[in-house]
Amino acid sequence: MTSAAVDLILHDVTVTYARVPALHHLSGVIAAGSLTAITGPNGGGKSTLLKAIMGFVGLAEGRIDRGGLRPRDLGYLPQAHDIDRTFPITVADLAALGAWREAGAFGALTVEHQERVRSALTSVGLDALAHATIQTLSAGQFQRALFARLLVGAPGIILLDEPFAGVDDVTVAALLAIIHRWHDEGRTVLAVLHDHQQIQAHFPATMLLARECVAWGPTADVLTPDNLARAAALTRMWAHEAARGHHPLERAS
Repeated sequence: MTSAAVDLILHDVTVTYARVPALHHLSGVIAAGSLTAITGPNGGGKSTLLKAIMGFVGLAEGRIDRGGLRPRDLGYLPQAHDIDRTFPITVADLAALGAWREAGAFGALTVEHQERVRSALTSVGLDALAHATIQTLSAGQFQRALFARLLVGAPGIILLDEPFAGVDDVTVAALLAIIHRWHDEGRTVLAVLHDHQQIQAHFPATMLLARECVAWGPTADVLTPDNLARAAALTRMWAHEAARGHHPLERAS
């Protein structure tokens, strides 16, 4: 069963770590069915935004309207280094975790769930490795398995944190095809990415973050030299203020 895609509305969202903003007064609408890249310098709050949407980090100010959906109704792919691959489960078991929202933490998989697992593994090219343990997978194969988990869960809103980091070009192409499939199906996809050429080729909308929003809209209008230079300057400013033990809001107040 597919979750509905709804607008995600950010109302003056601020997230702080040790009183220093990681996200600073971010407002806007991530439209249902949109395909959006989040990009910007390192430390710009990109991963923090996804974690805030998922409810993994608290908000210092503002709120996030998920259109009545719970965080568990959203699909989330964290950065690879945040995932423990030592747990002894198979590729099929990992993909089947996508069904837990329907089956429950200890529920048995139905015949339909099992078929969705098989179909998902075929879609990502891992059907022959269904019974392999995840420790034996390459970086690209593991990322494919995580995409299979999302395919099984069929969420209406999908958040991807650096989904192509450390994987080969063939895998990137395969995963991009799945992302376009989700978009064609009307799902909302929000992906943290660094490759601007890739964003320009595949993502019609972009949010440029440097702890605050530098630009947000059609990709061609966002990824301009002026906006990128402003993002770099803002990142330097925030880093300088953090090093001095305060931030611009405190200085101005």
